[in-house]
Amino acid sequence: MGLFGKIIGGTIGFAMAGPLGAIAGAALGHAFDTGGQTYTTAQRARLSSGEEAQFTFFVAAFSMLAKLAKADGRVSKEEVDAVEHFMVYDLNLNPESRRLATNVFHAAIESPDNFVDFATQFYSQFRTQYQMLDLMIDILLRVSVADGALSTSEENLILSAVRTFNFSDEKYRKLKSKYIQDVDKYYATLGCDRNDSSDHIKKQYRKLVSDYHPDKIASKGLPEEFTKFANDKFREIQEAYDVIKKERGIR
Repeated sequence: MGLFGKIIGGTIGFAMAGPLGAIAGAALGHAFDTGGQTYTTAQRARLSSGEEAQFTFFVAAFSMLAKLAKADGRVSKEEVDAVEHFMVYDLNLNPESRRLATNVFHAAIESPDNFVDFATQFYSQFRTQYQMLDLMIDILLRVSVADGALSTSEENLILSAVRTFNFSDEKYRKLKSKYIQDVDKYYATLGCDRNDSSDHIKKQYRKLVSDYHPDKIASKGLPEEFTKFANDKFREIQEAYDVIKKERGIR
């Protein structure tokens, strides 16, 4: 049984604090927030630090997507469809995990906590793992533009996460250009510009291949269900470099 199956089945006892803990509790019908429940050391021990990080990522992703969908004051069918498409086609979630993700999504929509609250707790968990922060912004952008446009209200929320994660404007611009425009998207995938030297592009490519190698990402606390998304990003890095190599004649 996978991590989420065990959580749903109630075979793991643990405490998740803060606004994400409240969302997890609402999604599962439990009081997970440490402010409302006392847990023994033995109960805490049932969930490893790695598993806790995985569940935090999962809950944070769908909580932040929920607030993003509600950014304009209402959640449209198109926005719900975009999130469901992400669950099925980007993450390959099984039915059990999709139900949990949907519960998290709806609990977050009704939550009094806001997008920045979720982003702040996520950052506190993954502040030393920039790949996880990068993946979260990537997820937010990908789902936001699924309907063909990035609204001002959606981008304002994403920018609040960018600031919370201490991303530079330039880093965000490069991530955004990957989805908003076709021109230079391959350079954007590598975090480069057309006017960068071939040596710089090679160096950046090698760094990204190392940083986003599936084995390294797997050790960072990413939920198994998000591994496909991370692997897709790894393949995008390789594809982008192949295109740029041909364009520039890099050997």
